[in-house]
Amino acid sequence: MQHGRDIDDLLAIMAALRDPDHGCPWDVEQDFASIAPYTIEEAYEVADAIARGDLDDLRDELGDLLLQVVFHARMAEEAGNFAFADVVEAITAKMIRRHPHVFGDEDARSAGMAKGAWNRIKAAEKAARRARRAERGLPDDTGPGLLGEVAAAQSALPRAVKLQAKAATVGFDWGDPKLVIAKIREELDELEAEIDAGSDRTTIAGELGDVLFAFANLARHLDVDPDMALRLTNEKFVRRFGYIERALAAAGRSPAEASLDEMEALWQQAKVAAE
Repeated sequence: MQHGRDIDDLLAIMAALRDPDHGCPWDVEQDFASIAPYTIEEAYEVADAIARGDLDDLRDELGDLLLQVVFHARMAEEAGNFAFADVVEAITAKMIRRHPHVFGDEDARSAGMAKGAWNRIKAAEKAARRARRAERGLPDDTGPGLLGEVAAAQSALPRAVKLQAKAATVGFDWGDPKLVIAKIREELDELEAEIDAGSDRTTIAGELGDVLFAFANLARHLDVDPDMALRLTNEKFVRRFGYIERALAAAGRSPAEASLDEMEALWQQAKVAAE
């Protein structure tokens, strides 16, 4: 396997793209906020390649994700805040600090020292971070209490699972998945009542959020990743709807020209044919 490029080449390419006089106009006009959605999208594409078991795609998608890191680091360097090397230094130091049982002395490498070290070190890091933010006049980015330990900067569905898991550590949890299913039915009834009452969108959104939160809780009790489960269903929907499109196309028609009953019949056929 040949390795003709290294990280310095990528850093130089990004610097050229961001050059205000000779760079790419699109790259030059971007900022942290405009690039952030692309960063999230690339992370999801990495996860998708893994789910599909496509290692060629995984290589490419990891490159795209690395580019996002380089892009953010370049913008930070231009603003005089930090550079890519500082990002590498920070994560390297963090990994060494969090693994004294691997990188420490013989006492630190013992099983007794290793147990619980990760959480203790993370807690110390968070305290230091709060102190640094206070020195800079920034508000504390962690909330009070047990659930304040769960980071807000993540997608809502996995955060719901983490919030529930954290509450479960002190016994605030259903003991049986069937009790969660009963809670889901209760939440659905409340949502239906608000719909029937013609409630405003904000109220209905709140009730729908309760339903989704309860479904996330069920996924946790079943030891199922709800995000991955939904991804699998999304792909199943794509396959089945594609079957409908192909069946109608064979008859010289499109979905827009078919009735809902016709498409439902084809959907049932797709379930039998594809599953």
